[in-house]
Amino acid sequence: MIAFISGGARSGKSTYAEMLARRWQGERGGKRYYLATATNGAKNGEQNEERDSEMQARIARHRQERGAGWITLEEPIDLLAALGRVERGGMLLLDCLTLWASQWLYSSSPSTSSRNESQGLAMVEQLLSQARQHNIALVIVSNDLNEGMPPENDEVWRYLAFLQRVHCLVAHEADEVVQVVAGLPQVWKTRGGTP
Repeated sequence: MIAFISGGARSGKSTYAEMLARRWQGERGGKRYYLATATNGAKNGEQNEERDSEMQARIARHRQERGAGWITLEEPIDLLAALGRVERGGMLLLDCLTLWASQWLYSSSPSTSSRNESQGLAMVEQLLSQARQHNIALVIVSNDLNEGMPPENDEVWRYLAFLQRVHCLVAHEADEVVQVVAGLPQVWKTRGGTP
């Protein structure tokens, strides 16, 4: 089972995704994993104390809100490596594609300088395929970012276009697609088709 949960910033999408993950785990059993794509700047060599402490506080708050029973995996880029740490039959909540896409395109490490959009789409496609092969229930969260006018900045447009291609791929393959607006879920697709 694969679900794609989207929504604007602070819309309640992560809360909804966590609820869905708990429900699916209750139905299926297995361990429940949380894949965090957010990075703490201090771990990546950045030197911005205010941003680092803000991120650390945010991470701590999210962990507390999730509560016990989650195995946390932190992987900003290699989704397949993270999936490889999830046991067969487990439940994985990936939060979020928005950050993953920016890190995929703009990570500055030497080993990542040759990555392109096609490779990123291929990784997401493999993630979905391998999750199904290994009977891993997968809930994927991402932000709705392109609801307004197209940006004039070429790099912002490149990022949004890539993210939307990823969204379309995930939504097409997902069994459930839900958009959360002001805490209210709008179901666009269910296991039985569209509502």
